[in-house]
Amino acid sequence: MKFGGTSVGSAERMKAACALIAAEASRRPVVAVVSAMSKITDLLLDTTRHAEAGDQAGIDYNLHQLELRHYGAAGSLLGADSQSTAEARAKAAQRIGEIISEFRRIVNGIQMLGHRPPRAIDEAVAVGERLSALMIAGYLKSIGIPAEAVNAAEVIVTDAVFNNASPLMDATEKKAAARLVPLLEAGKIPVVTGFNGATADGRPTTLGRGGSDFSASILAAALGASELWIWTDVDGIMTADPRLVPDAKILEEITYSEAAELAYAGAKVLHPRTLAPLVERKIPVWSKNSFAPEKPGTRIVPTLGADNPGARAVTSMAKVTLLSLEPASAGAGGVHIMARTMDALDRANVEVLAVSGSSYRQSFCLLVRNEELETATEAIEAALALELAHGYVRNIEVDPDVGLLAVVGEGMRGFSGVAGRIFTAISRENVNIIAIAQGSSELTISIVVRRDGLEKAVRAVHAECHLSNRSTAASPE
Repeated sequence: MKFGGTSVGSAERMKAACALIAAEASRRPVVAVVSAMSKITDLLLDTTRHAEAGDQAGIDYNLHQLELRHYGAAGSLLGADSQSTAEARAKAAQRIGEIISEFRRIVNGIQMLGHRPPRAIDEAVAVGERLSALMIAGYLKSIGIPAEAVNAAEVIVTDAVFNNASPLMDATEKKAAARLVPLLEAGKIPVVTGFNGATADGRPTTLGRGGSDFSASILAAALGASELWIWTDVDGIMTADPRLVPDAKILEEITYSEAAELAYAGAKVLHPRTLAPLVERKIPVWSKNSFAPEKPGTRIVPTLGADNPGARAVTSMAKVTLLSLEPASAGAGGVHIMARTMDALDRANVEVLAVSGSSYRQSFCLLVRNEELETATEAIEAALALELAHGYVRNIEVDPDVGLLAVVGEGMRGFSGVAGRIFTAISRENVNIIAIAQGSSELTISIVVRRDGLEKAVRAVHAECHLSNRSTAASPE
């Protein structure tokens, strides 16, 4: 069971999470994976920025907020209304103080250096999850349920790509067997930090944006779990964002591939990499709402039956920017330019959301998230410095006034007419289509439109594909 930031965002929500853990643990072994309390990761990162800038007042203020939030939550969790003793409360407070002191040490080091090394950032931001795990394990013990907080750095082994590490599964399986299995066999619930891990030689790493989901799937695969439950603050995966499409429906079942594509293109229920470790073992995933656990949620499975033609869902992203590059002449080696551009973005850990190109001029455009725009442009300019300086490649065009719409469904494969209907529906709303990208799998059609037309386009495509009226479930093969 993985709990997101809002699901552990207060003492009340932590108690609710513990009730869900306890209920399932009465039937079968459970491993809990927890995020930091909501907004804490942002607070930690902001503190490191203040440290880099030498802003002592900003550091002190943020540290005070960190202490208030966690001491307050711990006091509510382990207060007079629980079975915990004064000694247990004091021990929890002491441990919280020790973890925050570790964070203060990292921040002081950043302040002395005047910059933020990626390794230091990874160690710093994992503090939020460590504090959550400590409090949840403490509350479970206070209500008579054996539990132990576990730092994922002791279990999940990764490569050394700081800020966006990938797991080394063989090594992780061995560590999970050594660290977590004995706890389960002893009847204890491991409460593991999400988002973080460590290299084989013990250097702290993090798994990138949304990494707590990824942590949970890594551990589920390493332990051979029967299921992975991801608890969030929404009822499941929907046919569209209900804020844009009021009649959007919850998908009862969806495939791994469909869920990953939706996540990659903007749906916020899962991290795009979450499902990769589960594919080989075919471990099903539930996306459920910890605020409304009685609702069924969405089940994510390897395959669905053949009675789901056409699109399954539409998603969108507004905070994106389109970068366009064009060789100065047709003989300037456009394929080579594209290859070097993509290599530079890969080395800079920038996710490319969509790519589209022309044939004769060999110009191409690619879409990136706004928060990665500066990194992306710097990486491209460095890789193509010579070509840009001598005019072999025209200056990079940057268009921030765009949005991404993605239509997803394994049933679109070989189903004629879907793309034409989608483009017609968008054009009826007088929304300009700027770029189109579709992979060879026909699983996703990605469309870049003007930002001011994005919401209209999403509603039009959702209606055209009859996503509110179709059955949203199918039986797995």
